Amino acid sequence: MTAAAQPSGSPVRPAPATGLEVDILHEAGDWSAAAADVVRAAASRAYGAARGAAPAELSIVLADDARIAALNKTYRGKEGPTNVLSFPSAAMAGVEAVLLGDVVLARETIAREAQTQGKRFDDHLAHLTVHGVLHLLGHDHASDAEADEMEALEREILQDLGIADPYDADRASRDA
Repeated sequence: MTAAAQPSGSPVRPAPATGLEVDILHEAGDWSAAAADVVRAAASRAYGAARGAAPAELSIVLADDARIAALNKTYRGKEGPTNVLSFPSAAMAGVEAVLLGDVVLARETIAREAQTQGKRFDDHLAHLTVHGVLHLLGHDHASDAEADEMEALEREILQDLGIADPYDADRASRDA
């Protein structure tokens, strides 16, 4: 992880050894060179916390609002961009590494949300990467109980990355 992705003075534990291979595709959008480091570290931390060291692969697509809006319309029937979409893949028999799927991130939406919520871009990017990877691993937030479980795991992973609880900040901005 780049130094820019870590808040100053926050201790960050070394990433656990995982068997995760992360392929990053810069499809569209004005992404910094450091974005790949942020998403790779966040994905590895999420996978390690949820699954350990079993071999697996996933793809992370760095996109823009136009691309993610098209995917959102096609696959979810919803208009407009969203910050992150996850597309789990089916396990393939005879393949040693599990193919988890794809996480697609929208640069403009993430930047807009980070600014509105008073968060660092890299911290919000890491959070959404973790969120997307957890969806690939079967976590969801359809019910309050599922949301509480998923948020608790996200908090734990982000704390390991030296990132403050994103949900406390979200609640504070909604209550203001």
